[in-house]
Amino acid sequence: MNVLVVGAGSMGEWFARTLRDHSDASVAFTDTDSAAARRAAEAVGGRAVPTDTEERFEVVSVAVPMPVASVAIEEYAPLATDAVVDVTGSMTDPLAAMAETVPDRQRASLHPLFAPANAPGNVAAVTPAGGAAVEAVLDALGAAGNDVFETTSAEHDAAMESVQAAAHAAVLAYAMAAEEVPERFHTPVSAGLQSLVEQVLGGEAHVYADIQAAFDGADAVAEAARELADADHDAFVDLYDELP
Repeated sequence: MNVLVVGAGSMGEWFARTLRDHSDASVAFTDTDSAAARRAAEAVGGRAVPTDTEERFEVVSVAVPMPVASVAIEEYAPLATDAVVDVTGSMTDPLAAMAETVPDRQRASLHPLFAPANAPGNVAAVTPAGGAAVEAVLDALGAAGNDVFETTSAEHDAAMESVQAAAHAAVLAYAMAAEEVPERFHTPVSAGLQSLVEQVLGGEAHVYADIQAAFDGADAVAEAARELADADHDAFVDLYDELP
């Protein structure tokens, strides 16, 4: 199958490489940064096409930042002859854009729950309109060692409030609040938190900002931290004992 990947960032490159290595796919990239498209194409053995391409592809995969996912789907989904998928990180809005733009195509929203450097891992999938092309994509992801599991867009987006928005806010809040201390003072808990800080800060700020804008969760972390800070000894114990 021939695949167009819209977005030549790390996730788009990972997706293209996975398909190339584990299926018969040939891949092309387009990106508003044409140099990035060329670099990604060279990295995975594909090709770059201009943003105004009218070429048709069996599968169009949208791998752009969440704020522009729907716009990219509206522009490029009509180039797909068989299927449109996205790996943007949210599901409700991209799937709605697909249904509106190409209701007669196979459609799926996929969310690799890891940074490409940490692949393979779990991949959430919502497939409102399946078929052979979508199955080929899912098979390639599975062949690469990923655990692809079906969910719903509502279940996925609700989970992201905890596992992404709240988790990232908690880690970054610790990074902002903690003073630098010599290594010998770290406890297993603080060392673990520091490791998480380093992992988060090794990413890209705009990605984490997009997540905070897309999903609730940070406010709940702030409220919980304030409740702990305001609690007296007995109230703190009660809060601790109430945790699962």
